[in-house]
Amino acid sequence: MCARGTPPKDGTGYVLPPEEPCTAMHLAVGSTNPVKVEAVKRGLSRFDLTTTAIEVDSGVSEQPIGYDETRRGALTRAHRAYAATDVDYGVGLEGGVTQFTGDNGYSLIMWAAVSDGDRTHFGGGPTLELPVEVSQRLEAGDELGPIMNDLLGTDDIAETEGAAGALTAGLTDRTDALATAVACAMGPFITSYYSNS
Repeated sequence: MCARGTPPKDGTGYVLPPEEPCTAMHLAVGSTNPVKVEAVKRGLSRFDLTTTAIEVDSGVSEQPIGYDETRRGALTRAHRAYAATDVDYGVGLEGGVTQFTGDNGYSLIMWAAVSDGDRTHFGGGPTLELPVEVSQRLEAGDELGPIMNDLLGTDDIAETEGAAGALTAGLTDRTDALATAVACAMGPFITSYYSNS
């Protein structure tokens, strides 16, 4: 496990300078989806990682709706991955959709949870407004992955660029979006600012 260090005197709060990787960090990812596994590696690339992908049930619907259900899916995945292995951290990633007050459609949301068995912290990825036709199908009860596959003529968008990649013309993609969430969820474990968390 990566030990906490003394923050640098410049007050940045970083425990490990970016050029100095942790000697080792073993994580269990609560999914075998290659995009999610790569997102963990990318989000924590400055560390010397060993990752184990474990298929776990998220405990939420196939199409999580709202922040609460999406976060709960990430939390369940992190806890179940941690419990199934002998690792430093369990990581859970979950994508969902939500509606904001005043919006006519849905937005894509992404959450990550990281647990060391005692503490769990969350991080959110980017939020992306979804097209009207996608929102209409979500409202009718369809899932985002199959909707996007139909729209793009693909087979498994969730294991490639994702809706985030398709709907931004590649400015970002599902891996980068989830990597941001993972980095944010790991922050409390690697900085001194959360010592009372």
